[in-house]
Amino acid sequence: MPERMKPYLPSAFLLLLIVYLGVQALTGQRGLLSGGERTALLHKREVELARLSAQNAELELRVRHLQTNALSRDLLEERARVVLGFSDPRDYVIRVSTQPA
Repeated sequence: MPERMKPYLPSAFLLLLIVYLGVQALTGQRGLLSGGERTALLHKREVELARLSAQNAELELRVRHLQTNALSRDLLEERARVVLGFSDPRDYVIRVSTQPA
């Protein structure tokens, strides 16, 4: 490398560093141009959180009804039927074939 280029090496390095950081600031994972993707992901996760919170509340209610001090007879009967494989004579039973068509 010629001797006359040596004084410009630190400046060239700093210029390349500034360009790299500028590109990352615009297009990187947390860059200015990826805000729409983050907003869409946030909305998707908020919907999933709402669904899971509702499911959690339903499960907590079912567990509360299965406790001995507040036993729900209907819920206990439903769980016993599922576990034992029985059905009420008034129930409609639809059999589904598990064999491939």
